[in-house]
Amino acid sequence: CLFLIFSYLCTAKCIGQWQFRDQYFDSPNFILTLKNFWLRCREGLWELKCPAVSGTAPDNDTETLCTRYREITSLPLIQSEVSRIIREHTAEGSESNSSQREQIDKVAENEDTEICSADDTKWLNDLNLVCFAEFKTERCSYTLERETGAVRVDLDQADFGHCVGEIEVLVPEGGDMNAALQRISAIAVELGLSCEKKVKGKMHVYLQRYRPEHYEELLSAQIL
Repeated sequence: CLFLIFSYLCTAKCIGQWQFRDQYFDSPNFILTLKNFWLRCREGLWELKCPAVSGTAPDNDTETLCTRYREITSLPLIQSEVSRIIREHTAEGSESNSSQREQIDKVAENEDTEICSADDTKWLNDLNLVCFAEFKTERCSYTLERETGAVRVDLDQADFGHCVGEIEVLVPEGGDMNAALQRISAIAVELGLSCEKKVKGKMHVYLQRYRPEHYEELLSAQIL
C-alpha cells in the first residue's frame, strides 16, 4: 500500500525526512485519554491534542477516514488545561484524596505563567502523570498543491514495525472544518485510499500490543 502511495507522490514536493521520539503521558487510571485528550512530548516540545468540535457532522465516509483534534502547543496553556481536566475528574470521583487535590490546585494556581521548563517533570509528578507509551518514528513528509490549498502527507515507520500514512490539513481557529475534511477525502481518493475501513494509527497498534488493559478501556469508551 505504501509503495502505491509513493508512486502517487512522485509529483509531490518532498519537504523533509527525519526521526523523532514521542512520549505520551496520562494518569494511572487513564483520565486524559478516556476523554480523548492526548498529552505528548516530542523531542522536548509539548503538545496536547483535544477533541475538536465542529458545527456540523461529517458524512460517514469522512468520519471513518478522519480524526479531528484541536492542538495546544503552549506549555502554560497545556498545564492549565490538563489541570482543569484532572481537577474536574477528582471532584466527581470518590477515589481522590485531599493531598492529590492540593497538588492539582498548586499547578492550577500557576497557570498564567510558565511554571516549568520543557524538560522539567515536576508538574507531571504533581498531577500524577506517567509515561504510558514511548517510541521512535522515521517520517517522510510531502506537500500536494491543489486549487483549494496545500495538503501535507506524512509517511511514518515506527520502531515497533508499524507503517502508516497521514493526510493533514491545519484549520485555524474558527475555520471551516468540513471543508478541510472534504479536501482530505479528495486527496485520499486521489492516492487510491479507501474510506471503507478505518486505518489503525501508531498509537492504536502500540496500545493493542504493549498496553492491552489501556487499549480495552479505550475501546469500551469508543475512543479507539
